Amino acid sequence: MAYFESMPYLSDKKFFPISHVTVNCFNFPIDPINQKIVVQAKKKLVILSGAGISAESGLRTFRDSDGLWEGYDVTEVATPRGWRKNPQLVLDFYNMRRKDVAAAKPNAAHIGLAELEKHFDVTVITQNIDDLHERGGSTNVLHLHGEIFKMRSERDEQLIYEIRGDINLGDRAGDGAQLRPNIVWFEEAVPMIEEAIPFVHSADVFVVVGTSLVVYPAAGLINYVQANTPKYIIDKQVPFTQNFHNLTAIEKPATQGVQDLTRILLG
Repeated sequence: MAYFESMPYLSDKKFFPISHVTVNCFNFPIDPINQKIVVQAKKKLVILSGAGISAESGLRTFRDSDGLWEGYDVTEVATPRGWRKNPQLVLDFYNMRRKDVAAAKPNAAHIGLAELEKHFDVTVITQNIDDLHERGGSTNVLHLHGEIFKMRSERDEQLIYEIRGDINLGDRAGDGAQLRPNIVWFEEAVPMIEEAIPFVHSADVFVVVGTSLVVYPAAGLINYVQANTPKYIIDKQVPFTQNFHNLTAIEKPATQGVQDLTRILLG
């Protein structure tokens, strides 16, 4: 078995001295000058996903139905105003959405993006509240808008709990406040956006899947991608993108578009 003594991380490569009595059993390339094994670091692939990728798993999106989400006005069920006006309606709505997500299955797009982890250092930044990326195999997922299987105190957003069943009026957090879905509603700040920006800025490849780039601040993340970084947008209706350099548009549903993306990235 080869013995490796770690050395400091240097740019995009790692160097390990190799003993003259050991064997390079991993078949890594060896620097012919200093006889050190050279391990190429994986390129950073950052993916911004939206509702379009989950739509192919049967989860409907409000953008496809004139501002209605499963027949509900989004201002009534996805804003602080709606919560104050009728918390029971909001809880009922998200209890139904939780059941819908639990019954849905990850599709080929979710699975295809997860499989890219074999070749890239992948970070998925999703606007979706479902867990289909995780169930599809992705291991590094950042949820911008919260998660359907979590709930929190309406008073303290740091008091977060797992939830698989229903949330009811009268269910209390540890601070005594009513529990609500741990969802970032319209008209609320998106605290995770600050965590997402460094990932986007350091991307070697940036991909947008299933989003129309109209919901801010998430849509603004593309502006943090470095100009020379290859960019790909996959959507049934690719939004206006002429202001961006080095961009490839794949105007297809997510399941088909991710197949095309994989062929392009892996050559």
